[in-house]
Formats: sequence, C-alpha cells, structure tokens
Amino acid sequence: MKEKRRYFFEYYEYPGRYMDDDRLNLLVKNIRECASTCFYELPDYQCIKGTREEMSDKIISIAYGSDGKVAGFCSTVVLPVKYVGNVLHLGLTCVRPEYRGEKLTHKLMTKVLVNYIFRKKPFGRIWISNCACVLSSLGNVALYFDNVFPSPFGLDKPTWKHHLIANTIDIHYRDKMYIRQDAKFDSDRFVFRGSVTDTPFEKSVEDKRYYHRISTLNDYYNSIMNIDNGDEVLQVGTVSALTVFRYYRRLKRAKILLRQGIPQIQSNQYIS
Repeated sequence: MKEKRRYFFEYYEYPGRYMDDDRLNLLVKNIRECASTCFYELPDYQCIKGTREEMSDKIISIAYGSDGKVAGFCSTVVLPVKYVGNVLHLGLTCVRPEYRGEKLTHKLMTKVLVNYIFRKKPFGRIWISNCACVLSSLGNVALYFDNVFPSPFGLDKPTWKHHLIANTIDIHYRDKMYIRQDAKFDSDRFVFRGSVTDTPFEKSVEDKRYYHRISTLNDYYNSIMNIDNGDEVLQVGTVSALTVFRYYRRLKRAKILLRQGIPQIQSNQYIS
C-alpha cells in the first residue's frame, strides 16, 4: 500500500504588497522552480513573472513536501470589475510530476477558496472566472462551482453580470490570463479563438492526458471550442460557503450523464 504523503501548506494574500525583497524573491524562486517541471518553456506571466506589481494582486497557496521543496502551487488573481466588485480568477496551478495523482491540485485550490471566502465574504457569493483549453480544468469548474457559464450544469444563458465580467476580461485583463491580443472573443459562447496558439499552453485534441474523467464533459467543451485551433473557454460563475453541498448534487447528475450519454442537463439556477 502506497504511503500517504504529508504536506505543509502556506497561504499568501497579496504578497507583493507587504513582503520585503528577500522574502519575495525566495517565494518567486521556489514557484519558478516548481513551474519549470510543468512547462517546456516558462511563460512570462502571472506569479512566474515574479515582479512586485505582478505579485500584488495574487492569492496563492503552496504545498511544501517533507524535503522542504514546493510540491505544487495555486496562484489566483483578483480582478476588479466595475458594478460587480472583485472577481477571483482561478489562474495557474502547477504540481510536480512526482506528486500528481494525490489530489494536490484540488487541495491547493480549496486552500485558496476557503481562506478567501471566509476572510472576504463568509456569508455572500464571490464571482470567479477560469480560462482554459484543458478539458479536465473546464470540467472541474463546471462541477465545483455555481452558476457557471458555459457549462452543462450551469445557466441556460449568461446574465448581464456574466457578460460584464467576460467583456471586462476581454478588454482589460488578457495579459493576466496569457490570452493573445489577436485572439477573437466569441461573446456568445465565451470562447477566445486562437488564444493559446504557439504558446506553452497550446494543447492537442489527441492528447488524452488533459481530458476529464467524465467523458460527457469533454464532449460538451469540445463542441464549443477547437483545441487544435488554440481556442480557450472562458468560464464565469460564483462560489460561496454553500457551494460544496451543491457540488455533490451536480456530481450525482454528472454520473447520470456518464451512464446515459445525455449531452446536456441545465439547472434552474439563475442570478441577477
């Protein structure tokens, strides 16, 4: 029986605003060293960029292994959106290859969300966004979060707030998500066309390593984007302290989808 590893987790909120140069440089060095095991070429963005300015809007969780090295990290970005407030972009998660398969990605994201929710809005709803071509990432956001668009479990159509957040990201925050400036935003489907072409994030539809375990979720997102064309889906949704209870309901419905092959089930959730 494989021995269960122990991790030590740290939570950092806007580290660029308060850390001295030595501490900040060490944090960035550790993050980059971990990220180098996940990319053939390190992208010059997000926490990997490591400037004080870039680290001043980040909420980060880090898992340290027993050897003291960074086993994985999750770096999210707080994006101010007029008339909505702050939106938590789920950002970048990296886990060393030798630590994969232990649900570390889920644990790192949970650390960020639990701390952020209970520090900022324990009794309310927080808007989140995710932009990815990785089907497992898109599928997990569809399962774990509320009021997600586009999603087979989310809203039939986006609300005005979904549109406002998506359009603000399109106009002002492409650099925060490594979206090419020449990518075209499909505002009906929330898809950036050609956004990761010739970048370290480009994937192939034939690469099954990035597929979700629930095949119907792969079918859904493959139907609205062309991975081989460098497309990415922008998801917008919400999260709250009650989201975990709704997650189990969605997971049950996802298993029904898997058994019956139903292409899409929409929920009755709707927010203003």
